[in-house]
Amino acid sequence: MNHSMHHTPHRLLGAVAAVAMGATALLGTGAGTATASERAQCERAERPIWSEGPSRNVTAHGCDIPEQKHRWYVIDIDTLVQPRHTTDYLDEDIAGTGTLHDKTLRCMGYTKDKHAVNWFGCVPHLR
Repeated sequence: MNHSMHHTPHRLLGAVAAVAMGATALLGTGAGTATASERAQCERAERPIWSEGPSRNVTAHGCDIPEQKHRWYVIDIDTLVQPRHTTDYLDEDIAGTGTLHDKTLRCMGYTKDKHAVNWFGCVPHLR
């Protein structure tokens, strides 16, 4: 039996989660194309690092998100934790974790629930 059949690729899980949340949960999708004029602020966030690079999704806590009608959000993060996965599968070991402070991300939008803000469409580079 092929052992890899029991793993869940992180890309597949993200797609399934996005579909499960439904369009009504997509709160932060502005229609404009201008750069964000105000910044969101989050106390802490986690962004996995996969074999092909940083995830385009970031899970954050303690966020203050300004109302805006722009396409991109600029998010200042106090503490960013980046677990480095050894493979592209969620249930595999983590090779190590890096912690960065006072970093900035640009993301297209977000969904949120009572526990976290899930930023999506984040560019790979940090500032």
